[in-house]
Amino acid sequence: MPELPDITVYAESLERLLAGAILRQLVLPSIFLLRTVDPPVDALEGKRVIGVQRLGKRVVLTFDRDLFAVVHLMIAGRFKWFPAGARVPMNKLILARFEFDRGTLAITEAGTKRRASLHLLRGAAALAAHDPGGIDPLNCTLDEFAARLQAENHTLKRALTDPSAISGIGNAYSDEILHRARMSPFSMSQKLPAADVAALFAATREVLSEWLARLRAEAGPGLPEKVTAFRPEMAVHGKFKQPCPVCGALVQRIVYADNE
Repeated sequence: MPELPDITVYAESLERLLAGAILRQLVLPSIFLLRTVDPPVDALEGKRVIGVQRLGKRVVLTFDRDLFAVVHLMIAGRFKWFPAGARVPMNKLILARFEFDRGTLAITEAGTKRRASLHLLRGAAALAAHDPGGIDPLNCTLDEFAARLQAENHTLKRALTDPSAISGIGNAYSDEILHRARMSPFSMSQKLPAADVAALFAATREVLSEWLARLRAEAGPGLPEKVTAFRPEMAVHGKFKQPCPVCGALVQRIVYADNE
């Protein structure tokens, strides 16, 4: 699932592509992507994009007249951009087409499970209801981070990935953060000494900042093309039975539900 670095770069790229663009038509080949009924789809047509932002792991397209399109890509959803004049393929992977005056933004989803979602909203209050409430780990203080991390007594893995506590961190980057901090995912948040909380805070900011810089450079001026939770540059996530880059021991794996 795209996490904070990926979603941030998506939002920044879409801002560059779409700021000021007018939506001519929203086409939904898969009506199951849409999870709301009011405002109707045609309410966005003819409206101008005035901004794009990250909301947790969601991307929000802000239109004039206080209208919003909130996209949650989930595990296999992705954005794809087709400049004006380019042929847009008609296949089962494309769940939605935002047809703008300067090109088409498509939402695609690989696989057979349809988990990605689109919510069309009217008003700031409706948008706020979709905010999980977690603090931004790159724009908070150590005290704020500690308060959210230790509000409940969970494993560090769960505390870091709780969207109501900390925004945008999921399975992949929590693994990388914990490895950087040299902490067990099973350590309990309320038993963590103050020095360890500070070290975890530093590791969180380092890892997310490093990946943001890497993904921004990789995307360049266009839309990111290789959005994945499994990257060769990662230290441990997805590296089962491969040597740890720090100590050389083989990376171990714990599987729970759809996560590992």
